[in-house]
Amino acid sequence: MVQATTDYPLPNASTDLTGRVALVTGASSGLGERFARVLAASGAKVALCARRKHRLDALAAEIGANALAVEMDATDAASLTAAVQATEAAFGTVDILVNNAGIPDAQRAHKMSVELVDRVLGVNVRAPWLLSCEVARRLIAAERPGRIVNISSVAHYRYDGGGAALYAVSKTAIARMTETLAVEWSGYRINVNAIAPGMFVSEMTDGMFERIGPQDQNVARRRIPEPALLDSTLLYLVSPASEAVTGAVIRVDDGQAARARLR
Repeated sequence: MVQATTDYPLPNASTDLTGRVALVTGASSGLGERFARVLAASGAKVALCARRKHRLDALAAEIGANALAVEMDATDAASLTAAVQATEAAFGTVDILVNNAGIPDAQRAHKMSVELVDRVLGVNVRAPWLLSCEVARRLIAAERPGRIVNISSVAHYRYDGGGAALYAVSKTAIARMTETLAVEWSGYRINVNAIAPGMFVSEMTDGMFERIGPQDQNVARRRIPEPALLDSTLLYLVSPASEAVTGAVIRVDDGQAARARLR
C-alpha cells in the first residue's frame, strides 16, 4: 500500500505567490497588462516590461509598491538583459517569467519585407529565447527553482490563411521552445510551460477585427472572451500547484476550434 505524503496540503492547489519575483513582457496593454495585475494581486513583485514607458508607469502606479516599470525593446538583446538586471536590483532573483510580448505580421507571406520578417521573428521568437536563457542562467547560479510561461497561440495548431503565416510559424516555434527548454532545465527545477490562447479581447485582436470585421458570430460560443478567463491557467502554471508540470502547452480557446454552430 502506498502511503500518502504529508509534505503537501490537501488539496495541493495554492496560488499564493508571496515572496516571488515576476517579469512580464508586453505588459503595457492587453493580455500582458492583465497577467501583471493578476500576479501582483496574488502576492508577487512584478516587473512590467514593454516599450511604452508611459503606460507602464500608469500601471505601476495603480498596482503600487510591488510593481516596477521597466522600458524594454524586445528587438534589442542588451535591453532584454538590462530589464532582468533592473528587476533583480529592485526585487531580487526573477523566478517567474511570462514571455507575452508578440506582434502579428498581417501580410501575405510573399509580400512581406525582409525587415518585417526579421521584426516578427525577433519579437516573437528571439526575445523569448534570450530572456528565458537569461532568467534560467541566474536561477541556476542562485540554485533556485523557477517558472517560465510562454504565450503561444492556437495558430500553432491551425492556420486557415488570411495573412498571418509567419505569426503562426513563430507561435509553433514558441511551443517547441517550451518543450525543449523544459527538458534542458528540468534538472534545475525550472518549469517551462506555455499557454496557447485563441482570440481574446486585446489590442492585437482589436487591430485584426478592424481589418476583417467582428468575429463573435463566427465562433461556437458567439463571444470573444475577456483576458480574465486566462487568470486561472496562468496562476496554475506559476504556482506551487503545478510543481510537476513542465513542457506542457495548454490550449485555451473557449471552444473556438469548433467554429460556429447553429443553435
